[in-house]
Amino acid sequence: MFDTKFIDDAVKRLSESLPPGLNKFKKDLEKNFRAILQSMFAKLDLVTREEFDVQKKVLTKTRIKLNTLEKQIAYLENHLTKSKSKKSKK
Repeated sequence: MFDTKFIDDAVKRLSESLPPGLNKFKKDLEKNFRAILQSMFAKLDLVTREEFDVQKKVLTKTRIKLNTLEKQIAYLENHLTKSKSKKSKK
């Protein structure tokens, strides 16, 4: 889920930028700003930096494991090919 502090800060900045004539509607506007921002960010399906960093680490580990497995497969295929060629020469 998205950081609510960011939304709170954005709502505060928006409400502070209101013209003086709209100050009497400040609480209602803040409520509407918050609802709109939360809705927009929910539709964007954003992740936090922390979640991104965790997934980045998982991906790095997965790539390392994939490279290791690819090397093992290549070794086994090579070994199998050599074994077959030795048997066919007999």
